[in-house]
Amino acid sequence: MIMDQVSVFVENKPGALSEITGALAEAGIDLKAFTVADTSEFGILRFLSDAPKKALALLKMAGWVASLTPVVAVKMSDEPGSLAKVLKLFAEADVQVEYMYAFVAQEEGQAYVVFRVADPDGAVALLESSGAITVASIAK
Repeated sequence: MIMDQVSVFVENKPGALSEITGALAEAGIDLKAFTVADTSEFGILRFLSDAPKKALALLKMAGWVASLTPVVAVKMSDEPGSLAKVLKLFAEADVQVEYMYAFVAQEEGQAYVVFRVADPDGAVALLESSGAITVASIAK
């Protein structure tokens, strides 16, 4: 399923992530998955939540530089080879993965991988047509 990911430009200093996640928590916004990419001076916090548009509005109102990005969330078995199957499917269809991050699901034996690709609709159609991959929402 295509989901809205929130991306936030974060200064690389002590307390910056705490400030952002604290503001989200105060607003009752639940983070479902996240990743941080950084350099020595700044980073980008990327996350999925139960309320991405609310999170975006809150962050912008508080002065952070933030945006929404469409990503594809894929639910798969938490076993060796599951990710390799998806990546092989993407490679064979010439789907370029810009970045990805993963986490284990609450359901036993399941995991989610979040993919940023140039054509999310095409990636979802490819995954659904493969019959081997379930595309599901994680922001429930």
